[in-house]
Amino acid sequence: MFSVIITGTGSYIPDHVQTNDAFLSSVFYSERQEIINKSPLDIIDNLKKITGIEERRYAAPHLNTSDIAAIAAHNAINDCGADPESLDFIIVAHNFGNSPAGSFQSDMVPSVANRVKHLLHINNPSCVAFDVIFGCPGWVQGLIIAQAFCQSGMASKGVVIGAEILSRVSDAADRDSMIYADGAGACIVASKPITDTSTNGILSVAAKSFSAADVNYIYMDKGFAPTANNQDKYLKMKGRKVYEFAMQHVPQAMKECLDKAGVNIHSLKKIFIHQANEKMDEGIVKRFYELYNIDTPPSYIMPLSINKLGNSSVATVPTLYNLVIKNLLPNHQLQKNDIILFASVGAGMNINAVCYRY
Repeated sequence: MFSVIITGTGSYIPDHVQTNDAFLSSVFYSERQEIINKSPLDIIDNLKKITGIEERRYAAPHLNTSDIAAIAAHNAINDCGADPESLDFIIVAHNFGNSPAGSFQSDMVPSVANRVKHLLHINNPSCVAFDVIFGCPGWVQGLIIAQAFCQSGMASKGVVIGAEILSRVSDAADRDSMIYADGAGACIVASKPITDTSTNGILSVAAKSFSAADVNYIYMDKGFAPTANNQDKYLKMKGRKVYEFAMQHVPQAMKECLDKAGVNIHSLKKIFIHQANEKMDEGIVKRFYELYNIDTPPSYIMPLSINKLGNSSVATVPTLYNLVIKNLLPNHQLQKNDIILFASVGAGMNINAVCYRY
């Protein structure tokens, strides 16, 4: 029997910082293409109050999703000293492929993972490269798939990447566009024989797709500005529906995962949750603890990066994890054998969680 461990991490955080003040001259419209009669300052202040976002990062025009994914993967490979030619798989989670600056057409062929393999100069044909399209939970789902590969004996080592450039698929006339950001995070995973009960690695997983009634809460649609070209599609979401969905279903999935691992709630040290909305994340974690009859979660349990990095979809969880591993997030550290949870929710509607012993 094998355990699947994370041996190295890396990320790519763009240099360009887009502060909230950059939106002071923006004009926002509703989905009915009617101007929102509030000052940009009031809209921005409300955004910060709800989401916690003060600034976000945008990728430079010459970079694409495959480029930043390759940079994050390269950093993870260097972090653990792995030989790139020894990788058995490259899994890239994203949702929009390569979206060149100034273009509305997503470029999905060849796959982002194949492009990453090319950029990393990996010649080994047995290193299989493929993409995962699973909404914001894509990177966590990639981790689940990597575990299945390794435990089946099909692979022993690979890289799981989450990369997204949301700034190029967001509608500048939609106030939700202020939420979105760009970035990439990656980890090297490897199988390791289990020798005793304290072996680190993935302890349990949970994944669900609520696509019967809830599939269209996050979707692509025309721009909100009256002058928008109806042929151009932008990322849209029904914010209240997403919030209510997450509050109802994500805590249950997290509990299912933790219970499956046989871990006591008091042994949990960190929750690395998708950085979608600070208020929503706090609500999810609170409800998760309430399922164990605990009213107030520990103050140390949930690191946050959304205030400075915004919502970069599949990249938020691996980027956040890398920040903590590298001691770049104040007041959040991990010690050997700490139990942590990765959790996410997003378009589909998909939910997943991974319980991991560090």
